[in-house]
Amino acid sequence: MTTQTRIPPTELTGVFGSVVKVAAKRMIGRVPDSMGVLAHHPALMRASMGIGRKIEALDELDANLASYAVMATAATIGCSWCLDFNYYKSHNEGLDEAKARQVPVWRESSVFTPLERDVMEYAEAMSQTPPAVTDELSAALLDALGPAALIELTAKVAFMNMSSRMNVALGIHSEGYADACELPPLATRAAASAPEATAPEVVGSAS
Repeated sequence: MTTQTRIPPTELTGVFGSVVKVAAKRMIGRVPDSMGVLAHHPALMRASMGIGRKIEALDELDANLASYAVMATAATIGCSWCLDFNYYKSHNEGLDEAKARQVPVWRESSVFTPLERDVMEYAEAMSQTPPAVTDELSAALLDALGPAALIELTAKVAFMNMSSRMNVALGIHSEGYADACELPPLATRAAASAPEATAPEVVGSAS
């Protein structure tokens, strides 16, 4: 991490803490500071991780589309932790990591299909304040995905909004998940090319 979290991490304790530490060490070889921050409130940590696992397990929406949507959400809000972690996950889960790397600059990139671009536009529109989803965009996605997948897309973007905004407020930044498996750095979005409501710049796993 390049900056300290706004609440100093504490030790993960108890049975739940032990399970979390073992899982983290298997994934990246150490316990991230972000987990130590949430360890101050074990009940909230369990609740957040529980609903996160349940939402991620849903499968009406194509896994690559879901990955692009949550990464576009994280990039819009400016959560480098979420962006880095989901880029790492795309690699770990066998998804299209080459495309995932381009999510922060998807508007300028030529690698995405029209549907993929609509999904990321929807994620960005949902993440604005107030949300800016249009009837036309929603209708296009309903036609392309069907109602169940569109509802799932909406839920995954909403949960990523919660996670991203919480991490940004707590000062939780990228912890090098992508670096741990030697992925190329994420593409960087410059301030001039970012939509008005997005963060001015989101760099990759080194942020």
